[in-house]
Amino acid sequence: MEQKYKSDVEAIDALARSYGKLKKEIGKIIVGQDDVIKSVLIGLFSNGHSLLVGVPGLAKTLLIQTISDALDLEFKRIQFTPDLMPSDITGSEILDESRRFQFNKGPVFANIILADEINRTPPKTQAALLEAMQEKSVTVSGNKYKLPEPFFVLATQNPIEQEGTYPLPEAQLDRFMFNIPLHYPNFEEEIDVVKNTTTDKKAIVNKVLSGDDILFFQKMVRKIPIADNVLEYAVNLTAKTRPGSDRASDMANKFLSWGAGPRASQYLVLGAKCNAAISGKYSPDIEDIRAVAINVLRHRIIKNYKAEAEGISEEDIIKTLF
Repeated sequence: MEQKYKSDVEAIDALARSYGKLKKEIGKIIVGQDDVIKSVLIGLFSNGHSLLVGVPGLAKTLLIQTISDALDLEFKRIQFTPDLMPSDITGSEILDESRRFQFNKGPVFANIILADEINRTPPKTQAALLEAMQEKSVTVSGNKYKLPEPFFVLATQNPIEQEGTYPLPEAQLDRFMFNIPLHYPNFEEEIDVVKNTTTDKKAIVNKVLSGDDILFFQKMVRKIPIADNVLEYAVNLTAKTRPGSDRASDMANKFLSWGAGPRASQYLVLGAKCNAAISGKYSPDIEDIRAVAINVLRHRIIKNYKAEAEGISEEDIIKTLF
């Protein structure tokens, strides 16, 4: 793959073109949701996992399925339920005919995993998936098994129903690069959705990128240079969310009980590098940090009772940090 491009500049141009092609293919099935598609693809090229939060019927599952159709990768869907066991995800050892233990791989052994309604399963099972996300491997009966590369988890969560759900702990939420909200389509978009889905015509999504292409672009994103002042801006933005610290903003001190950790700064920089590349730039600026900041920080800050009482959202707090 590396021989294809004479220079890093050419490779970044190729990334921007590939992003454009991917968006076009996904657009054959998904109407609107441009910001959501952009964020998921930035996560993919930055080697980060994404959590999609939205009410039922907003095509979260369809979006993820369509992205996997446009990529030449193995895709598995895991429907999370209260009775799902860790071994249902990772796999288990079974006795074969010769009475030897043989490892039977679970659905986590794929390139793209759709973890549907991740908050419907108990913490023990959530932890099995989150170990795989962090380590890119699973441990069964003391043996470690490496997962295929690239490995990318897209989890969905329904924010409404709290009954029968197990909210993800903060340490586990931190494993996700982005927390991406989905909203209802506008009137025109909804007309298009209904028009496209109530006929017998079926759009064909073409494969755009292979697994090797994605691994190459993930390395490429890390190689993109970043100016010191932009890097400092990203770290400062994260530091401003920590109440009681030297750099804490007034809003953080007033409305937050907990701020974002260093992983937020890392994802701000990686996300900004990728955002710059797909926008045709060869180095990120402060605008690129801001473009990804809300999705990176939203699930890493914890509001206090005062913010809840006054109806102040995470987005409101993050926007004041800019």
